[in-house]
Amino acid sequence: MSDLRPRSRSIDGIARHGQLRRSRPAVTVLKFVGAALAVVAVSVASVAGIAVSQITNNAKYVALPGETQGPPPDLGSFEGGFNMLIVGSDTRAGQGAQFGKDDGVLNDVTMLVHVAADQSNAVAVSIPRDMVVPIPACPREDGKGNYNAMSAQPINNTLAYGGLACTVLTVETLTGLDIPFAALITFQGVIQMSTAVGGVPVCINGPLIDKYSGISLPKAGTYTLAGADALAFLRSRHGVGDGSDLGRISSQQVFLSSLVRTVKSNDTLTNFTKLYGIATAASQNMTLSNSLKNVNTMASLALVLKGIPLDRITFVQYPSTTGVGGVYSGKVAPLKDIATALFAKIKADEPFSLDSGTGRGSVTEPSAAPGPSAAPAPSASPSASTPPADALTGVLGQTAADYTCSKVNN
Repeated sequence: MSDLRPRSRSIDGIARHGQLRRSRPAVTVLKFVGAALAVVAVSVASVAGIAVSQITNNAKYVALPGETQGPPPDLGSFEGGFNMLIVGSDTRAGQGAQFGKDDGVLNDVTMLVHVAADQSNAVAVSIPRDMVVPIPACPREDGKGNYNAMSAQPINNTLAYGGLACTVLTVETLTGLDIPFAALITFQGVIQMSTAVGGVPVCINGPLIDKYSGISLPKAGTYTLAGADALAFLRSRHGVGDGSDLGRISSQQVFLSSLVRTVKSNDTLTNFTKLYGIATAASQNMTLSNSLKNVNTMASLALVLKGIPLDRITFVQYPSTTGVGGVYSGKVAPLKDIATALFAKIKADEPFSLDSGTGRGSVTEPSAAPGPSAAPAPSASPSASTPPADALTGVLGQTAADYTCSKVNN
C-alpha cells in the first residue's frame, strides 16, 4: 500500500533532507507540545507489530501542499536532517466541559523543530502566538482554490484560516525552511500524554497561581506535573514572567527541557506499557500530516534524538519584542536582524550557544526552596564531544542540559 514521502521541493540555500536508509541504528527522540510527536513516534516504533494499525488509525491526517505519492519507506534510521512543525490547538471542541465553549480554533503553540543533517544537534524554535507576520495564500480545506494572502496578522490565526497546512506554509515563509512533517495536538492530548509519560518535574521560584489556566502551586519548589496540572502549567501566561506570551514561552521551555531529560533518563524507552500508553493517548488526540501516516516513517524519525547530547538540544524563542506601534500595536513584533542570524545558523546546521538569558518567564539559577516532589538537580555538564559554539547575541532560550525554574509573576 502506497503512502506519502516528504515533499520533494527544496528552497535555495537549504540542504534537502529526508532520505531513509536501512543500515545504521537510530539517533533521537523529539519532544511534545513541544515534544509531542517525538515521544509518540518512539512509542509507535516500540509497539509496531502488535497494535500499530490500531494506533495509527486513531489519528487524523491532513495533506500539506506539495506532498507527493510514493511507496512506504523501509524501517531504519532516518538519513540526514529534517524539519517538523508541532502545533498546539486551543480548540474546545471535544475537550471537555471544564474548558468551556469556544468556537474558535487558534494555534496556541507553534514550534519548529530542526535536526541537523549530521544529527549532532537539534533546535526547537517557539514562535509567539501573537507575533504579527505575513500569511501567504493558503489552500482551502476542500481543495477548491486558495484563501487570500494577508500582509500582517498574528500567526495564531493561521490554524483557523486554513488549517494545519496554512500554519506550515506561514512558518515556511517566515523562516525559509522546508517543512515536510507536521503534527497538531489538543488539550486532551497534552493531558493524557503527560500522564502516560509519568509526569514531568518542574521547578518554580515562588507561588504560581493563575486562575485563568487553573494552575495552583502554593510555594517555591519542584513539582512533578501530569494530566490537567501539566496542561494548566503550559497554558499559564498571567502566572509567569511579565504576564505576556513571551514570558510563557520561556516558562514552557523549563517544562520541555525537563521532559527531554525525563524521557532520556528513565525507563520510558524500554517500558512497553508506558510506550503503548503514550502512543495511544497521542494518536487519539493528534492530527498528523500525511507524510507521517506510515509507521516506518514515524519510527525512523523518532529514533533520531536519543543519541543527541542534552547540551546539543536547544530551545529558543523566535527573536521578537513587544511595545512596537503600527501593525504590531498590542501584539508581538519580530526582530528581523536577530532572526536572520539565528536561521542562518539553523540552515547551515551550525551549533551555537546563547548568551542573552533564558527569557522573561524563567531563571537560570534554581532559587526555589525544597517543595513538594522536590529533588536535587544533577549538575549539567556539557558533553565532552561538544565543540565550542558561537554565541548568538539577542536570542533567548536554553538547552535541555540547563536546569531552570519558571519565574512566577508577582
